[in-house]
Amino acid sequence: MLHEGSPLISVSQNDVRAIQLAKGALYAGVRLLMDHFGIDRVDRIRLAGAFGSNIDVKYAMVLGMIPDCVLSEVSSAGNAAGTGAVAALLDGSVRGVIEAKVRTIEKIETAIEPAFQDHFVHAMAIPNGRDPFTELAKVVTLPTPKTPMESQPAENGRRRGRRRSRGS
Repeated sequence: MLHEGSPLISVSQNDVRAIQLAKGALYAGVRLLMDHFGIDRVDRIRLAGAFGSNIDVKYAMVLGMIPDCVLSEVSSAGNAAGTGAVAALLDGSVRGVIEAKVRTIEKIETAIEPAFQDHFVHAMAIPNGRDPFTELAKVVTLPTPKTPMESQPAENGRRRGRRRSRGS
């Protein structure tokens, strides 16, 4: 419960899970591109659209939405699609440049990439279950990663946890 008055503002387990799924998919897609180009870190990140213009980049990185990077090198590109559309409408020569660029795009289909699921599973942790966030750790205190034993099921194959009542 964040605010009990009017309006009621609360965060549920479903809300947290929705964020995990969205950020996991976003991060896994970026990791696939990094794999494709044979890199393990990025030097700068540009976020586009309303999302990129309004999110605090530090918290996006803390959640693990974007790869580790020097925070000063993460910024907004603004309304990139709108800017491109205006340029194409106002200048015919720009349309040719855009058309040529579009022909060079290589599509990577996440649904059929074997590494996507692996990246996605690790990206469900905050900020990430496998990838180090050394630049982010310079500006915020990150949670200590669990050791393999802490993340393993108990001997009987069940994880330890709070017992739920039959009514829940």
